Amino acid sequence: MISAWLLAALPASAQQVVELPAEDRWLEPVIEELYQVGSVVTGEAWEQFGQIMDVAFDGAGHLYILDRQAQLVYVVDGDGRLIRQLGGPGEGPGEFAETAAMAVFNDGRVVVGDPSRRGYHVFAAGGGFERMVRMAEPGVASVGRVVAQPGSDAVVGVPTQSRIMVFSGAVFDVPVRFPVSHALVRIILSGEETVRDTIVEAWLPPIDSEGMDRVDIANYAPRPTSLLPEFSPEFHWGVLPDGGVAFSDSSTYAVKVAAPAAGVVRILKRPFPPEPVTGRIIRAEKDRRVRRLEETAEPGTDLSARRRGIEGMEFYTELSVIRGLGTTRDGHIWVLRRGDGPSDDGPIDVLAQEGRYVGSFPAGTMALPTAFGPDGLVAIVERNELGVQTVTVKRVLAGTSGR
Repeated sequence: MISAWLLAALPASAQQVVELPAEDRWLEPVIEELYQVGSVVTGEAWEQFGQIMDVAFDGAGHLYILDRQAQLVYVVDGDGRLIRQLGGPGEGPGEFAETAAMAVFNDGRVVVGDPSRRGYHVFAAGGGFERMVRMAEPGVASVGRVVAQPGSDAVVGVPTQSRIMVFSGAVFDVPVRFPVSHALVRIILSGEETVRDTIVEAWLPPIDSEGMDRVDIANYAPRPTSLLPEFSPEFHWGVLPDGGVAFSDSSTYAVKVAAPAAGVVRILKRPFPPEPVTGRIIRAEKDRRVRRLEETAEPGTDLSARRRGIEGMEFYTELSVIRGLGTTRDGHIWVLRRGDGPSDDGPIDVLAQEGRYVGSFPAGTMALPTAFGPDGLVAIVERNELGVQTVTVKRVLAGTSGR
């Protein structure tokens, strides 16, 4: 089902464009590391994660970790101790066939997307299984990242950023159209079947779908960006406390704020232009990929076909200014800028959603958090030198302006 809620958008003239300063105001954050989970040496058995798919906080500061390989959700208290676990592989109520995404509400309710069972598992705040909400869409059951929308029984997601897809025979019984935009949608979970509302449509670089048959369209529609050239602008987004969203959908520094039922109401800009992609940059990127291929390949593997694939790669015309975006519980937007190289992280800008530049964390201060919690809590998922995933929880206060 598709409802009409939120489909209205303000005319372009009603969008406020805020020109933020070019000069960086450096912040000296106060960072306190609270705990880390995921060690195979000193940690407990449950900490030996297989594949961390999502992490999130509830309003009490408890951390939730979705491990796709274990098919479990771990709930951790403020000291890093396991409180309980949800789910597990199986076919019974509250058991998972394929975990693709997790969202956590402030009150502790948990939603887990399961494309193999074509639905969303809903768990109560205490951890008990409540119900399964069926996916209304026929054909392809696809699930990507989802985030709880404050003040509602909905999660926010982007259908063109699917992580896992499960096909049924119905995919050939319904019209299949190739997407021309990134839609940020509410997935409403209050009934027996999902209902989708479009919050806002964002720019998707043009993709030539001429000549695609129904099978190609069905395969690529949930992940159209896989057809784009390297260095194409990525779509970054986060959910704001009022239920709106902030997002970046171009190579320029333009963070767009969309309000519920109003579309894009504000665009926050800084005068940092994208960098043109030169032959030197292309050559360096191809060489880097070949080196990585050779370092990770099994001895004796024939790499000639993959080397040819790297040499034949196509590239976008410019490097995007923005590499990542996150939103906090108090309405701030963290914007990760590109560093010196195409894949290097630069400073993190802190913006207020109403259009104010707070300041910037210098490059190297910290990674862009994977999840934001209450009272300055952040969670960062990383791989250690052994390739093991860890989750570090810190408390970050913006601090004062430094140099």
